[in-house]
Amino acid sequence: MAATNEQLIDLLAERFGDKLTEVTQPYGVLTFSVTKNDILSVLSFLKENGKIDFNFLTDLTAVHYPDQNAIAVVYHLHSMINGIRVRVKVFLNEAHPSIETACGLWKSANWMERETFDFFGVKFENHPDLRRILNMDDLGVHPMLKQYPLEDPNRVDKKDEYFGR
Repeated sequence: MAATNEQLIDLLAERFGDKLTEVTQPYGVLTFSVTKNDILSVLSFLKENGKIDFNFLTDLTAVHYPDQNAIAVVYHLHSMINGIRVRVKVFLNEAHPSIETACGLWKSANWMERETFDFFGVKFENHPDLRRILNMDDLGVHPMLKQYPLEDPNRVDKKDEYFGR
């Protein structure tokens, strides 16, 4: 039997109340935010509650919001049994982005957290093997952080006068 977003909202509100913030439904996907202190209890509830059973971690990534000095860790979960998806966000301080690992809930979180660490610098506490996965070990930056200009201002092939502008 397919669950609805409204049923899920009611179930989460009953258990977590006002700990859930920014509850929206963009493109029909229930989306909400929690604090880093509450994320594991919310994820555990979503996975282990027999009524909803979010048994699949579809994706785990991050988004950098430089104007807010924040990095959001984003979890996409799927309940294949109930045919519903959910997106959970946790906003972290850009200066010290760290959060507890979800590897104890989903083994697939291991590689996704390593990729998020590699590209965004998010440190997943108690991760079994947190190291770079795609970039060189000695790379001193996290390339998905929006800290660099999109283009090199010194490139001469991009000057407007060369294109009649």
